[in-house]
Amino acid sequence: MRRRDFVKGIAGWTIAGPVAALAQEPGRTYHLGFLVPTPRKSPALAAFLDELRLNGFVEGDNLIIIPGGLEVTGDRLAEQAAALIKNAPDVIVAGPELPLQAVQALTHTVPLVGMTEDMVAAGFVKTLAHPGGNITGISLLSPELDGKRQDILIEIVPAARHIAAIADGRITPTFHSEALQQGARSRCRAFNF
Repeated sequence: MRRRDFVKGIAGWTIAGPVAALAQEPGRTYHLGFLVPTPRKSPALAAFLDELRLNGFVEGDNLIIIPGGLEVTGDRLAEQAAALIKNAPDVIVAGPELPLQAVQALTHTVPLVGMTEDMVAAGFVKTLAHPGGNITGISLLSPELDGKRQDILIEIVPAARHIAAIADGRITPTFHSEALQQGARSRCRAFNF
């Protein structure tokens, strides 16, 4: 199995959920790096590793998780990203935006699977359909999905008269917040709020 197939497997699970088991190269050990604020025992990381296991990547067998990239904090991001790159990972899972920026600044060859508010607006990828470069991943609050999310919320709770959103101003672009507010206003008028 080539590095590209390994990245496709991780990115595919990350984006679309479980994927079909990938063929394993006999005797090959894959090195997976993380640069995330998530603790090792978090439910999200446990589910991620369970999916990898179901797809043939078993920690301690053919998968090594490079230490030092979990529970990262802003004050040590650059140092931890550099240490991660020195360990020659086959792929790095990074996010949200600040950890992904830290690792992106150090490599244009190691495949990166990122998770951030908006991969396009943050400049990590050109488009969601054709990311280009060495980054792929998830846009959690992609603006093109905001309207649909609001429609679903209004449909679920038709009696709601106020909608609030909380966002981290350090990572949510201003235009994204403004677009979300404008969309809410237009939907509220459409639903006679």
